[in-house]
Order: sequence, then structure tokens, then C-alpha cells
Amino acid sequence: MINVQDVADKADMIVNGYAFTKCELGYKVLNLNNTSKAMVISFDGEMLETTMDDIEVDIVKSIYNKDKEYLED
Repeated sequence: MINVQDVADKADMIVNGYAFTKCELGYKVLNLNNTSKAMVISFDGEMLETTMDDIEVDIVKSIYNKDKEYLED
């Protein structure tokens, strides 16, 4: 079982219930309200792997493209 509090504490950014955590491929994104929904998004904003539906993928990509400047070191 995923510990939502641990994921949230380690996240680099949380927007609209989605936790973005940096990984070597880009960012792991977890829906904190439904932990069965996750995604890996590249640094270029491309979806690499997901358990989300198309609408949720578009939402996450939109959030990433809008707020990625806050993720950069």
C-alpha cells in the first residue's frame, strides 16, 4: 500500500492533487486522491508510462507544461 503522506513529503511539486517527483527519466506523477493512477513524464513533457486515462494524461501534461519552471533546479 502506498503511503500518500510519504509521497507528498518527498514530492518536488504538488498541484491539484498530483505529486511530481523527479526521477532519472523525468518525473513520476501520482494522483494523491487515487493512488492507482500514476504516470512517468519525460523532461520534455512526453508521457512515457501511465495507468491514467487520456483525459487525466492531458490534465497532467497541461499542469507540467504550465508549471515546469518551478521544478527546475
